Amino acid sequence: MAQAILVVPTGQGVGLTSVAVGLVRALDRRGIPVGFCKPIAQMHRSDKGPERSTRLVEMISSLTPPVPIALTHAEELFGQGREDQLLEEVIARYQQAAEGVDIVIVEGLVATREIPYAARINADIAKSLDANIIFVATAGKNTPEQLADVLELTAQDFGGITHERILGVILNQVGAPVDQAGRIRLDFTLESSSESRQQEVQQWSEAPLFKNGKFKLLGSIPWQRDLLEPRVLDIQRSTRAKILFEGHLDRRITHVALAASSLETLSDKLRPGALVIAPGDRNDVLLAASMAALSGTHIAALLLTGDLKPNPNVLELCRQGLETGLPVLSVPYSSLQSVLNVPRTNLEVPLDDKERIEMVVRAVAAHIDITWADKLRSRTAEPRLSPPAFRYYLVERAHRANKRIVLPEGDEPRTIKAAAICQERGIARCVLLGEPKRIHKVAAQNGVEIPPGIEIINPADVLAKYIDPMVELRKHKGLIPPAAEEALQDNVVLGTMMLQQGDVDGLVSGAVHTTANTIRPALQLIKTAPGINIVSSIFFMLLPEQVLVYGDCAVNPDPTAEELADIALQSADSAAAFGIPPRVAMLSYSTGSSGSGSDVEKVIKATRIAQQRRPDLLIDGPLQYDAAAIKDVARSKAPDSKVAGRATVFIFPDLNTGNTTYKAVQRSADVISVGPMLQGLRKPVNDLSRGALVEDIVFTIALTAIQAEQAAKREVQAV
Repeated sequence: MAQAILVVPTGQGVGLTSVAVGLVRALDRRGIPVGFCKPIAQMHRSDKGPERSTRLVEMISSLTPPVPIALTHAEELFGQGREDQLLEEVIARYQQAAEGVDIVIVEGLVATREIPYAARINADIAKSLDANIIFVATAGKNTPEQLADVLELTAQDFGGITHERILGVILNQVGAPVDQAGRIRLDFTLESSSESRQQEVQQWSEAPLFKNGKFKLLGSIPWQRDLLEPRVLDIQRSTRAKILFEGHLDRRITHVALAASSLETLSDKLRPGALVIAPGDRNDVLLAASMAALSGTHIAALLLTGDLKPNPNVLELCRQGLETGLPVLSVPYSSLQSVLNVPRTNLEVPLDDKERIEMVVRAVAAHIDITWADKLRSRTAEPRLSPPAFRYYLVERAHRANKRIVLPEGDEPRTIKAAAICQERGIARCVLLGEPKRIHKVAAQNGVEIPPGIEIINPADVLAKYIDPMVELRKHKGLIPPAAEEALQDNVVLGTMMLQQGDVDGLVSGAVHTTANTIRPALQLIKTAPGINIVSSIFFMLLPEQVLVYGDCAVNPDPTAEELADIALQSADSAAAFGIPPRVAMLSYSTGSSGSGSDVEKVIKATRIAQQRRPDLLIDGPLQYDAAAIKDVARSKAPDSKVAGRATVFIFPDLNTGNTTYKAVQRSADVISVGPMLQGLRKPVNDLSRGALVEDIVFTIALTAIQAEQAAKREVQAV
C-alpha cells in the first residue's frame, strides 16, 4: 500500500509547488515508484489553466496525475457543510495517483485571504489519507527561534511536532532577498550564487531548532537568482506591453538598466541580459541599444515607457540591430513606475518555460535529503482506514457491484432521497416499493427529483407472483395461500420474498419499521448462511481518524458464550471484508483477571472458544473499553496483549451495553455510524435505525450492495 506524504506550507510564498515537484524528482531519481496528487486546484490569479502543479509533474516525469478538484466546487461543498463528500472526492483522486507506486506526494493548499480555511482542509486531508507530513518554510526575516514558533503553530493542526507522522521540514530559498514584510522579492542587484548565501545555508542547517532533534531538517535549498530570472515574454505578459519589434522574447533578464539623462551613464549598463527602460522618445537610447546588439551584446530587451513611440525614421535606421533579436516593447507607464513593476512579476515558473522548469526542479531535488524514504517504504505499521477512505471504499465497491436493492419503505421521504442519491452516484439500482402516485407526491413535497433510473414497483402489481413460492417455503408451518397473500400485504415481507426469489440482490428497511419487522421475515424466508448458527449485527463507527466495528448492538439481547464467540468471528470477518484489519476485543467491565462474576466468566469462555476456532485471528478478552482502545491505558492494564490499545473490532457482552455505547458515542462525539449491518443471513437484509439520516441510508444501501456481491461469490464457490 502506498504511503501518502502531504506537503504543507507554513505560509504564503514558500515555493510549495517547486518543493512538491522537486520531491517527485528526488524520489524518482532514487528509483522509488512515486505518484503525485494535487487534490484541490489553487490557481494563481494570473493563471488561466491548466492547474500548475499537475502540469509541471506531467512535464518533468512520465506520470499522469489526476485532475484536481476545482476550487469553486470545493468551496461550494465546504460552504454547504458537505466536507465529507469533498474528502471522498479527494480520496478518489489519491487512489488514482497511488496505483502501482510506493509513495504519493500530495500537495496541500496555501492559506490566503480568499482561502482562510486552507489549514483546516489540509488537516482533514492528512487524517483522511493517514498521511505523513512534510512542512515547507522559508526563513525570510525570521530568527531560528521565530521560525521554530511558526513550525510549532503549523504543526498543531497535525497533532503537534512530536506526532509520529510528521517527517520534518524543508527550508526553501535560504538567503533570498526579502522586503520589510518578509516576502521574497526579485532583486536584480544580487549575484545568483554568492559565498555568503552558502554560508547562510550552513548556518541554518546548524541552527539549534534542527540540531536539538525538535525538528528534522529534510532539505535546505539555497536561493538562486538565475532560477527566478524571467524571460522578456514573462515581463511582456505581466505588464501587458505592446510589442513594437518582437525579436527573441525568450531572452532572460538578469538586470534592469534605467536610462538616465545622459547616454554616457547608460553605456556601461548595456550588458547581456539587460532590460533597458527608457522613455519612448529617447531615440538616442534606441540607437545605442541597436549598436550594442550589432556588436554582439545580447541585451534582453528595450522597454519604452510613457506610451511614446520612437521616430519611424530612427526605427528604420536601427532595423539591422533589432533584427539580431532585440525585442522592443512599449508600456503606458512612466519609467520609474516600470522599474518598480518589474520586481513584482509573478515568481512562479510559467508552464511554457521548460528550461527554467527543469533548472528549478533539478536544483530543488539536489538539496533534499530523502534517506528517510526507504524507511518509510519499509514501515510495517498498518495504515488506518479513515472515515472518508471508508466511505469512498464503500461507494466505489458498491458502484462496481452494480446490485439491485429493494426499499420496502418506498414512500418514506428519507428513503426516497437516499434512493435518488444512490442512483445519481451509481451506488446501486434502487427499487422503491409503493404506490407510484404517492411516491412522486412525497418526493415533490420534499423537493426531491426522482431520477429516471429509479424503479418504482406497485406492490399490488406483483404480489400474486410470490404467493405460491411463499407457501412452499412455509408449508411446514401450515401456511396456506390466503394467509400468504395477507402476509405479503406488508411491503417488508414482499421485499423479502423478492430477495428470496432472486428478483433483487438485497433489502434495506427500518426507517419506519422496527428491527423485528425487518429481521423476522428474513429469518423465516431467507434463512442463515451455511454453517451459521446466529444472526447478529455490527455498526461501522466512523471516528475522526479511524473506522471501528461494534457488535452486536442491534439484535441479540443476551447471547450465550457460544453465541458471543460466533458474533466475534462474524464481526472479524465482516471487518476484514470491508478493509479493516480485525483485532478483536471481547469487552467486559474488567480487564484480564481483575474482576469476577458470571458476566465476566461468559466473556472469558467466549474468548477461549473464539480463539480455539480461529487461531489465525487476534482475539483477546476480557478487556475494558479503555484498555482495548487507548495505548496508554493498555500499557498499564494489559501490557502483554496484542489487541489492547489497538483493537478495531469491539464485541459487547450484551445488547444493553452495545446499543447504549454505540448511541452514546454516536451522539456525544458527533460520530457517523453506518449500520446496523446484519451478519449471518444467506442474502443481505439490513435494518435501519428509525432515526436514520439520509446519509445513513445511502451508506447502508452501499453496504448491502457489497454484501450482495460477497453472497453471490459464496454461492458460486459452493457450487
